[in-house]
Amino acid sequence: MSKVYLFLADGFETVEALAPADVMRRAGIEVVTVSIMGRRNVVSAQNVPVVADALYEDICFCDADGLVLPGGGTGTDNLSAHEPLRALLVKAHAEGKLVAAICAAPMVFGRIGILKGRKATCYPGCEGDLFGAEYTAAPVEKDGNIITGCGPGVSFDFGFAIVERLCGGDVVGTLRSQMQF
Repeated sequence: MSKVYLFLADGFETVEALAPADVMRRAGIEVVTVSIMGRRNVVSAQNVPVVADALYEDICFCDADGLVLPGGGTGTDNLSAHEPLRALLVKAHAEGKLVAAICAAPMVFGRIGILKGRKATCYPGCEGDLFGAEYTAAPVEKDGNIITGCGPGVSFDFGFAIVERLCGGDVVGTLRSQMQF
């Protein structure tokens, strides 16, 4: 079974975290929600309180198959300011592990230099921080071990892209049918 860590920070977009987590869990992927806030209670941009499974400082991440960042303006700023997370993303990317971000969060990837020479998408207006990337404006973009999504409306497709990468297209087809998607 694959294991994915999904990072939460105050101001994250609710649907961009919970829809992909739901899709991945339905596919049998172990999803661990991780707060970078120093407390398990995290509040979304829509004021939805969420209790993360774990705190960043309590996990080694050595068993990660993938790392996922939801967007949200304030959430992305909080993720981008978290130096240990930035270092973890660079390391995971260098090891060829899946790194995925949606909405404003691909800016974190651009700021740490892992989008150079890659295709990427993000929320319109955030593309200036995708340093070195070829901005495609696609709903979901897949380039090697990097998956990016453009915003809340593609949260399920973003989740399906992660499942496809980790479990294969057959699993996605089954999920889409079961979920009436």
